[in-house]
Formats: sequence, structure tokens, C-alpha cells
Amino acid sequence: MNIPLNMHAARMALNQDDELRQWAEAFLKNKERAVVKDLSDEAFNKHWLYVRPERMHEGAIEAVTAFRERTEEN
Repeated sequence: MNIPLNMHAARMALNQDDELRQWAEAFLKNKERAVVKDLSDEAFNKHWLYVRPERMHEGAIEAVTAFRERTEEN
């Protein structure tokens, strides 16, 4: 992806690349888990189902950037 990364480009990349989307969801889920440490695994999974769409949207640019950096290092 050579276009400048903005929200639209990041969301489009997540929608078109299943590997990227899975990686980004795991990345953002781990970030969310660090914020809500006091929840049990079961409670966190319920919480994640509720906040997932918002976190995926809000974190699209950050997640795609992190994925790019990770793949460039390898």
C-alpha cells in the first residue's frame, strides 16, 4: 500500500486483507486488555464483543502502521 495512510485507507486495507485484519484485531484486543486489567477472561471477552467495532475503527491507523513496521522488520 503506497498511498498515504489515513482513516479511509487504513479501514480499506483492513477490509481487503484478512491477515492484516486478524493481526490488527489481536493487536487492538491486547491493547484493550492492558487497559481493563481487572476483568476476568470471560468478562473481558464480553466487553470486547461490545467495544470491538469502535476500537477497530479508532485504532485502524495505529494497527495498520504497527503491522507495516512489523512486516518491514521481517
